[in-house]
Amino acid sequence: MELRHIAIANLCVSATNMRAKGKADLSHILPSIRARGVLVPLIVRPSESEDRFEIVAGKRRYHAALAVADESGEDEPLPCAIMAAGDDAAALEASLIENVARLDPDEVNLWESFTRLVREGRSPEDIALTFGLTELQVKRTLALGNLLPRIRGLYRKGDIDAATVRHLTLASKARQRDWLALLDDPEAYCPTGHQLKAWLFGGASIPVSAALFDMVGYDGEIISDLFGEERYFADTTSFWAAQTVAIEAKAEGYREAGWSEVVVLPTGDTFHGWEHERCPKRKGGKVFISVGARGDVTVHEGYVSLKEARRRAKGEASQVDKPVRPEISAPIQNYVDLHRHAAVRADLAGQPSLALRVMVAHAIAGSPLWNVRVEAQKAHSDAIAESVESCAAEAAFDEKRRAVLALLDFDPDTPTVTRGYGGEHGLAGLLVRLIELPDVQVLDILAIVMAETLEAGSALIEVLGPMLGTDMAKVWQADDALLDLIKDREVLGAVLADVAGTDVAAANEAATGKVKRGIVRDCLTGENGRAKVMGWVPKWMAFPPAAYTERGGVCSVSRAAKIAGLSAPRPEPQPMLQAA
Repeated sequence: MELRHIAIANLCVSATNMRAKGKADLSHILPSIRARGVLVPLIVRPSESEDRFEIVAGKRRYHAALAVADESGEDEPLPCAIMAAGDDAAALEASLIENVARLDPDEVNLWESFTRLVREGRSPEDIALTFGLTELQVKRTLALGNLLPRIRGLYRKGDIDAATVRHLTLASKARQRDWLALLDDPEAYCPTGHQLKAWLFGGASIPVSAALFDMVGYDGEIISDLFGEERYFADTTSFWAAQTVAIEAKAEGYREAGWSEVVVLPTGDTFHGWEHERCPKRKGGKVFISVGARGDVTVHEGYVSLKEARRRAKGEASQVDKPVRPEISAPIQNYVDLHRHAAVRADLAGQPSLALRVMVAHAIAGSPLWNVRVEAQKAHSDAIAESVESCAAEAAFDEKRRAVLALLDFDPDTPTVTRGYGGEHGLAGLLVRLIELPDVQVLDILAIVMAETLEAGSALIEVLGPMLGTDMAKVWQADDALLDLIKDREVLGAVLADVAGTDVAAANEAATGKVKRGIVRDCLTGENGRAKVMGWVPKWMAFPPAAYTERGGVCSVSRAAKIAGLSAPRPEPQPMLQAA
């Protein structure tokens, strides 16, 4: 490159300079520029205007020189190294090399700059060699640079964390837009961090390493996690179809090898070693194959249950028969299973009463295709948690839940009906129990399961409350957990007026928050000469809810406003049956 001193007036910052955007930080270099001038040449290239040059690298030195020129009134030409005109990739590389070596650039700028290099014709291998990085590091950076601009902006501002951004690189552009829509919806749950990966994969993410089958013949989509060592199946349905065949083939291989029995446990069930005893194949040992929810398969060779081991020890077991080759192969079994499934499904579609019981059994016990979660009722503080746990509504619900636990013969100390079944025969055993019950009792069970899995703070609460005629005054009364949280002066004044009346509120307008809360408590308890106020419920908690000010920010009010146009007939009350 040609070295030349160029007048400041003939210089401008190039758009390829990775620090072209934003205000330059001159605090570290301005003192040395004042004392000794610019010693390290700027990297420039000719611009489209005659006798003018674009600064590819050296933006801070240029702005520092401008500041010194303004202070002294003298414009000293700056030393410059002139590149060839028109090569944007080379210019961007020069900017990156100098900035990376001198000062860590803004992370998002680095992503975007690497992406621009690729668009200019540089390969990841070229970029890796130029900057002394591994090819994987470059591919990770490029993946981040290809995120939607708004997501990059959110990360630059610190609104989302690094784990969230990295998981979003696994998502298509359409999926990224879906995630942004959740982020913008104040009523929706927007997954972040590690929860985001589960959301992207529709539940448990299944790594490629879990596959028993040969990946060469797999046609489904695979997603690579550039920030980890794993790759993942994009379509879990396709994975399980192939994995099931592979598991059956593996089991068949053990049978052909002479094992007395091969047991494939239901997906998600754990093999407990303490419930089994070692037993070699020649003495009738079995093979147990456990399959995890994420597709991982573990084989446990040479075991029998403790019960069977005790029988054998007592001489109750008959002589172990020679293993017999299965009558049909795994592919034939797959053929049989799929046709029988199709026939049963067609018949089930015409039996809504039975289908109801099958659905309730799935909701309670779960299955590889069902994932139902109980509302955790997460509280922001111990005081809020204690207030909810001790309220009348929670006590009434717990009584109904215990009745259903008894109806199903569940352990009475089980905290929830959902996921509370631990019977020997799993989902099938629970279904048989439900078939024995009349419709009214099955509906009682369904009501509890639905109530346990009803999301707190959702629009459904605003629909169901008025529809059910929910009266908060009957199941709730004010407590310190709420009153101590009201600290806003305007809101506290409005609450005082709501409870004690406008005259009392006006007379105590200048009082402290502590005094106002004391008056509210006195009115609600009837102490210190105050008339007792019965059945008071804050406007936020009523059905429908309302606000005390015009400032907004009451989520229950916002949700109610969004569904205000919906209407449905109020259902007739149906008293719940008590278990016998």
